[in-house]
This record gives sequence, C-alpha cells and structure tokens, in this order.
Amino acid sequence: MDRMLRPVHRWVWGDFDRRVRKLIAFAKVEGDGGRDILRAAEVTPDPLLRRLYLEHAIDELRHADLFRQRGAALLQLRASHSTTLFDSNPLPGGHGLDDLAIDGEPDHRLLAFLHVAEKAAAGRFAIYRDVVDDDPPTRAIFEEILRDEVFHMNYTYTQLARVMPESYRRQVWRARGSRLWKQYLRLAAGAGGVMGGAVLTVVYFAALAPFAWLARRAQRREPIGWTPIRREDQHSPTSQY
Repeated sequence: MDRMLRPVHRWVWGDFDRRVRKLIAFAKVEGDGGRDILRAAEVTPDPLLRRLYLEHAIDELRHADLFRQRGAALLQLRASHSTTLFDSNPLPGGHGLDDLAIDGEPDHRLLAFLHVAEKAAAGRFAIYRDVVDDDPPTRAIFEEILRDEVFHMNYTYTQLARVMPESYRRQVWRARGSRLWKQYLRLAAGAGGVMGGAVLTVVYFAALAPFAWLARRAQRREPIGWTPIRREDQHSPTSQY
C-alpha cells in the first residue's frame, strides 16, 4: 500500500512545513517508544531479552534525538510565511508504537508486536528515504535509522522463535491482525468525524433557516415597549410561587 501511495508520500514530504511537522512527530513517537521498551527491559524475566530491549530502547531514543535535531535545524531555515494549502498529515508514519502495552504483557506478544511494527517502519522509512532525495541531511537520517530498524525487525523475530518455537508464526499473524484492527478503528473514527461534521452542516443550514424565519415572524407580532399586566395577576416578589 505504501508503495502504491509513493506519489502521495512525495507530495506530503515535498512541502517544507509538513516535513518539519512530521520530523517532530517522529521524534515524539520514537521517544515514547524508547521509554516503553525501557519499561519492557525492566519487567522481563529473560536476561537476553533484557539486554536486547535495552539496546533497542537506546536506538529509539537516539532516533528521537536525530529527528528532533533535524526538525529544529529546518525550523531555523523556515520562510517567513507558508504556502501550504493542506497542513495535516494524511498518511501514517513511524512505528505505531503508541499502541504498545508493556505491563501485564508476556514477552512473546511484545516481541510479535515489535516485529510487525518494526517491519512496517522499515518499509515506510525506505520510501521516505527515497522521497526526500532533495534533502541530503534528512535522507542520511532515514538511511541510518533504516539500518537499525532492520536489526530490530530481525532480532524480534529470532527471539520470538526462541521463546515460542511452536507458535511464533501464529503470534506474528495475531499481531498483524491486531494492528490492522486498530488502524481500521482509527480510520473509522476519522470517517465518523467527517460524516458527523457534514451532517451537522446540513442540519445547520436546513433547520436553522426555517427556525430563524419563524422567530422573525413571531417577533413582528410582539408589541414594542412595555406591556401592561392585569393587577390581579401580580404576585408577591418575596414568594417563589
């Protein structure tokens, strides 16, 4: 899918402001993922996985620094005004490690999730590296990070096969299904928001206009100024009745 959308990726990254925002967003995602994997290193009972998780977390935090520094450098070159017509990010990026859950999760589920996420990130970063060929420093960052992503993808699969030798393939497919389901939920929520906005817009123009016309019509029948009331209808101002 990402290969099919390569022209869209190139359009997204071709705008200076969107490029800066995506780099800063990647820095946040990588930093959050690194801290989550540090937590996984703390809770795992497997000494080999603890060492690998620590190395993985250090890589993610370093990636966050690279993205943040590059985004800051581009901000210093930012023009005085933007010509962007579409400011949002229509395509996903990064690992999707915002879905990562650590506490209470066994190592085999975490490894399967990390493998699927790192494999998706490796494919996406390879595309990003190609579409930013006009920006050698940013391309160099993607090339460096891509090498780490390949290592992360390979070690998680190898360790998953070690931890769950009989069902590691099933764990990978389960992680892929969970990831696709969460992506579907995000897409459905976004589509629901768009449809809700469209319906409210139609209701606003279809229902508000008749009510406004009826209110103006009723206003014409109302007398202007003070209206006298009958004496017998007066009540004591000290009583709530």
